[in-house]
Amino acid sequence: MKNPSLFVFIFILSYQASCTQDFTENKAELSPSHTLWYSQPAEVWTEALPVGNGRLGAMIYGGTKEETIQFNEETLWTGQPHDYAHEGAHEYFDELRQLLWNGEQKKAHDLGNEQFMSQPFGQLCYQPFGNILLSFSGHENAVNYKRQLNLQNAISSVFYEVDGVNFKREVFTSTPDQTTVVRIEADKKGEINFAATLDSPHSKYEISVEGDVVILRGLANNYPEKNIREGVYPESKVTFEARLKVINEGGELVQNGNSIQIKNAKSATLYLVAATSFVDFNDISADPAKRCENYLAQIEGKSYQNIKNSHISDYQELYNRVELDLGESEISKRPTDERLNTFKQDEDPSMVALLYQYGRYLLISSSRPGTQPANLQGIWNDKLAPPWDSKYTININTEMNYWPAEITNLSELTDPVIQMVEDLAVTGQNIAKEHYNLEGWVTHHNTDIWRGAAPINNANHGLWPSGGAWLSQHLWWHYQFTGDKDYLRNRAYPILKEASRFFAEYLVTDPENPEWLVSGPSNSPENGGLVMAPTMDHQIIRNLLANTAEAAEVLGVDADFAKILKAKRAKIAPNQIGKHGQLQEWLIDKDDPKNEHRHVSHLWGLHPGNEIHPLTTPELAEACKVTLSHRGDGGTGWSRAWKINFWARLLDGDHSFLLLKNLMVPSRTQETNMKDKGGLYMNLFDAHPPFQIDGNFGATSGITEMLLQSQLRDEAGDYFQDILPALPSDLSTGKISGIKGRGGFEISIAWENDKLTSVDLKSLLGNKLNVRYAGKVVSKKTTAGETYSFGLTDF
Repeated sequence: MKNPSLFVFIFILSYQASCTQDFTENKAELSPSHTLWYSQPAEVWTEALPVGNGRLGAMIYGGTKEETIQFNEETLWTGQPHDYAHEGAHEYFDELRQLLWNGEQKKAHDLGNEQFMSQPFGQLCYQPFGNILLSFSGHENAVNYKRQLNLQNAISSVFYEVDGVNFKREVFTSTPDQTTVVRIEADKKGEINFAATLDSPHSKYEISVEGDVVILRGLANNYPEKNIREGVYPESKVTFEARLKVINEGGELVQNGNSIQIKNAKSATLYLVAATSFVDFNDISADPAKRCENYLAQIEGKSYQNIKNSHISDYQELYNRVELDLGESEISKRPTDERLNTFKQDEDPSMVALLYQYGRYLLISSSRPGTQPANLQGIWNDKLAPPWDSKYTININTEMNYWPAEITNLSELTDPVIQMVEDLAVTGQNIAKEHYNLEGWVTHHNTDIWRGAAPINNANHGLWPSGGAWLSQHLWWHYQFTGDKDYLRNRAYPILKEASRFFAEYLVTDPENPEWLVSGPSNSPENGGLVMAPTMDHQIIRNLLANTAEAAEVLGVDADFAKILKAKRAKIAPNQIGKHGQLQEWLIDKDDPKNEHRHVSHLWGLHPGNEIHPLTTPELAEACKVTLSHRGDGGTGWSRAWKINFWARLLDGDHSFLLLKNLMVPSRTQETNMKDKGGLYMNLFDAHPPFQIDGNFGATSGITEMLLQSQLRDEAGDYFQDILPALPSDLSTGKISGIKGRGGFEISIAWENDKLTSVDLKSLLGNKLNVRYAGKVVSKKTTAGETYSFGLTDF
């Protein structure tokens, strides 16, 4: 080469240009339907941005001088394996019933609390793990700041400029490599200078540094004393460890006490791995140190780009299955907090699409095959005493978490909740025997990682035996959508059968109506106290018995048992319409039209059940409308989300959209409010308040229900695919692809000016197709793998 100096000069220019291009591309305008972004760092936890892989979760504040990345690992809980049964409780079961028949509710409450409740009265709580702490000296006066979460690749980024140097950080949590990755870059060589360490909110932990790894070891705190109810809470014995490996490109890595300093580097990559001693609800004998060593060994020798590409490929295989396009405009391009502040006025349809896909993102990030299910906060929690213990409330909240899974083409993400039901079918056997002296299994209104199944908190709302029966609906849904008979035979049916065995014996003749069977002692969550014959119980039990009997018929087994279940089901007290025209919450007509309680439990048969619908039971559907008018259009965040689904099932798209608007309002309080303060935080987390993730999933479900419903069947048992059954006038034009209907159909729909333009239905199982639009049905046989297309003129 004649002029090596010129070559070097050109190389440097090319390198600088490529760096600048890389930063420009990453700061480029992303789709407003797939991006959360802000022009300032988060100041509070509900402004931070979440990443996760089902097992690990992290919240990114995006600070410039000081950055905090708070992280969780799904199995770090207080306590230890524990049997919550109240020995001898069944001896008081009949007495409880008699007290309620006699109208002596207070005595029943007192007896229930004395003799029938879990030991201790509460369950255990999910815990934060620790924090990655990064310190960037001299970065306090950053300019041109932007932080974002790109839902299309599940990467959170921070961009800013200091003294003419552009800095970029990327954070993601990889499923293939089981690590949370932090990448730090600058567009000029030698400008990366920072210190990194870990800490934890737990009382017993230690930090050390070994070479290029910061190590956090600790023991979970005991259950917080301020939240203790009656009884002795098990001591916490779960141990944990996290390791933060720091790799610098160029520059220098220096140990400084319990931190690592990087000086004058070109870039740096941090890999966080974390584990606990938890194995399963009966076993906490694992070695977290060994687990962390194995995680780091798995990424040894892999480049950042390789790990990033694997993460994106794995994530997009799930996320890219569904696309929702509702249009966008200039207002869609503003920061997310500004968009949320004005949504109720401008009704930006792109913001609806963003919230929709955010729900799918959060489920992908908090629930993967082999992990724990998404809890009350998904997988993200920064508090040692989180609201409601951040556990599993199964009288609505856990189930709502999984409403969007099947319908938005994320079927495999239901595996954790199915596994939890399998666990509860084990622990619930002891509760069925000890509390009721019955066969089968039962679970009440909460569970935790130790799979508690006994009634907790207080008899006036905790003595509710239908939690397991409701969860079992998800096992049946999985079969309805996938048609997987091996799964039905080997996993679902044994669980359904034993749950039905319990309720077949639990139901009792109503003394006032001897031709009816009723449930009790129970309650209508969480309203009205301990009673006999709450409507919701009857709807759930009817659904369970029907699903179990059908499963037996599909599999060609237990014909006599299925016959018994059908006979029992036919005798369960039917839904009743009360004196106000409302659907009665109890068999006794005592609903208060001024009661705006957040739970609307007796409408379970409308959604997520399928026994009430305007086309099949018009009088009951009208009664549901009356009930909803009494309850109002406000409530907690998750309550508003449930009502989106209710109104969609009632085929009233505009009222459904009104509830969506009422959810999509900014919530600024972190304090618990049970009445009418629901909304969204600035990071679009659902606000009960405080944060409760179920409203995010309920919103995604409700938007899907506006566009597709498939719960109704023809006389032969084949499902109707109801297209645009509750399309709001505010979403008059759009298209969606990849959503799923029962019976094995993948569906894409386009509409314009409130009318269908096209619908494509891919038959996955070869079942009969009933596609319905605007009251007209087209039916045909299908071949698996074939797609069937229709336009407006076909209806």
